[in-house]
Amino acid sequence: MSAAKIEANGNSASLSPFRHFTAEDWGRLRQDTPLPLSAAELEELKGFGERISLDEVSEIFLPLSRLLNLYVGETQELYRVTSNFLGRAQDKVPYIIGVAGSVAVGKSTMARILRTLLARWPNHPKVDLITTDGFLYPNRVLEERGLMQRKGFPESFDIKRLIRFLSDVKAGSARVEAPVYSHFTYDILPGDAVVVDRPDILVVEGLNVLQPWKPAEGDEPQPFVSDFFDFSIYLDADEEAIRRWYIERFLSLRRTSFKDPAAYFHRYSKLTEDEAVETADSIWTSINLANLHKNILPTRQRADLILRKGDDHRIRDVYLRKL
Repeated sequence: MSAAKIEANGNSASLSPFRHFTAEDWGRLRQDTPLPLSAAELEELKGFGERISLDEVSEIFLPLSRLLNLYVGETQELYRVTSNFLGRAQDKVPYIIGVAGSVAVGKSTMARILRTLLARWPNHPKVDLITTDGFLYPNRVLEERGLMQRKGFPESFDIKRLIRFLSDVKAGSARVEAPVYSHFTYDILPGDAVVVDRPDILVVEGLNVLQPWKPAEGDEPQPFVSDFFDFSIYLDADEEAIRRWYIERFLSLRRTSFKDPAAYFHRYSKLTEDEAVETADSIWTSINLANLHKNILPTRQRADLILRKGDDHRIRDVYLRKL
């Protein structure tokens, strides 16, 4: 899972479908784009235990927001040209961006930062964000199907419902609802919903959003989740680094939210430090690493952009798919 494998994929780097940039080279592509984000705002956008600075936002996310702004502008122009050709107004539909990657790699923080930056460009001020966690089956369903130990694997998601949601959004439907997931209760929140109402851009973040759908016996063929994406991003890092970040996050949660008796993982707050490390490592290896190897990592090459982190959690390399 090295950077060389991303770039060359077994061939000469010159034959790679991606163009490689160091973080420094990529940062120059921001040109004179101002940073519309304060340190206080960044602190609110950061996930639990995430390490990211305004310097990294300027170097990595500002050029990315500039590139996506150009792509969205071209798409909006295409709608105008098509409307002229047909002699009638075409409804504008959202530009959808998919964000994929492992548990604990920092997808949620990246998605929130990207959403905030994109919303501050003048030609697409309405930017929404949903996570596919909301499309997990409720725990009672997972328990009935014997899938609680495979939560996060493709079979634990209501893919058909997610496809219907994306299809409605892409069709320009008003007030499309997505269910809400709570990491505190480790379950879907009954009756809660996120409403997506014809945004200019929709960011969709999740583990398996780039994976082709495999129909079960007798199922009708249907689109992949990624078929609805106009642009896709994979957040990458060495698996040993992700393992360490996962364990660090587990230990931090053990000292904070797990202490609440109402938390699903309250039982872990009573573990000793050594027991907590052993438990986190076991969960990582048996569930998250297995899912990464089998379902998530194989989709990396399908992304339009790969952002690769170093051991210090900072993005060091950028791989942009060639047109």
